[in-house]
Amino acid sequence: MTYIYENPGYPRFTWNKDEIVNHLTQVSVLQGKILGKMQQFGFGIQHEAMLNALTEEITKSNEIEGEILNSEQVRSSLAKWLNIHLENETHPSHYIEGIVEAMVDAVQNYNIPLTENRLFSWHHVLFPSGRSGLHKIRVAQYRDSNMQVVSHKGYREVVHYEAPDAQKVQEQMSDFLHWLNAEDNENPLLKAAIAHLWFVIIHPFDDGNGRLTRVITEMLLTRSENTHLRFYSMSSQIQKDKKAYYQILESTTTGSLDITRWLVWFLECLVRAIQASDTLLDGVLQKAAFWQKNSMVSINEQQQQILNLLLNGFAGNLTSGKVAQMLKVSQDTAIRLLNDLVRKQLLEVQGAGRGTHYLITPNK
Repeated sequence: MTYIYENPGYPRFTWNKDEIVNHLTQVSVLQGKILGKMQQFGFGIQHEAMLNALTEEITKSNEIEGEILNSEQVRSSLAKWLNIHLENETHPSHYIEGIVEAMVDAVQNYNIPLTENRLFSWHHVLFPSGRSGLHKIRVAQYRDSNMQVVSHKGYREVVHYEAPDAQKVQEQMSDFLHWLNAEDNENPLLKAAIAHLWFVIIHPFDDGNGRLTRVITEMLLTRSENTHLRFYSMSSQIQKDKKAYYQILESTTTGSLDITRWLVWFLECLVRAIQASDTLLDGVLQKAAFWQKNSMVSINEQQQQILNLLLNGFAGNLTSGKVAQMLKVSQDTAIRLLNDLVRKQLLEVQGAGRGTHYLITPNK
């Protein structure tokens, strides 16, 4: 088996321009459409849409690696970093704070060069304890041992990829960062796709390579749009296509320097990610429409919090007991607040007795 970095001329990747030009055009058109669509709305709606997209990006990127994060903690941490007010904040762990900090830095500072120190700081916040699970790892420094990507089928170990020798990592990362930061005429979408693959090829760290790959990709996609606003999640789509993702990476990293198939796959995945953004945006736009339609209805701040809980997709049934707990008021006060919203036809009652709960009135 020949790994891609063993080919003469590595890392001078090649590709068939004719096979990718239409894909590049399609992505650029979709990027323009979603940015144009969101420019119709104020900063409040734009920032809330970005909050949803980045929450999805961070949680799904970690889910690809088999790690499930608390999405409410991710959302609350993002809101703090982005100066967005949330009615029902949760207190994120230091670990989630670190992961969020790396992504926010990549997106908000997308035009700042990616230096070794900056990359090391991202790695450090992924592994603040210096461990990956029970295993001690090198943090904020490149690996000093060789690495294989393996899976297990029964008692048999299958090697899918063996990364370059550890002694070559420093030199290869220097080349990678120099190329990444160079001001050239490379199409920025192509640069994102190549960077994604190239970082995976080097696999410079003991752990966290996949997540850092996707942080770098997000930074470069943000750079390609020349705005820090994010309205779709590439990692969410990769998670949906996880099997195909690993298959195309394996076939590319064990092949020639012609990476056309990888570029096509990446761009097609990006198209699907942008098209899927309607799901992320619909909730935000419906919420904006609700408040615009009911702008003349008199409600207090606590009632606004109740409605926003439901408009933000409250998990489970919203009962008077839950409202009392979240607003830190008595049960009687919670019931009065809810009943007043029912009288004003903003909420409707479902169930009876202990099963009584509340929903946004349809068509409101």
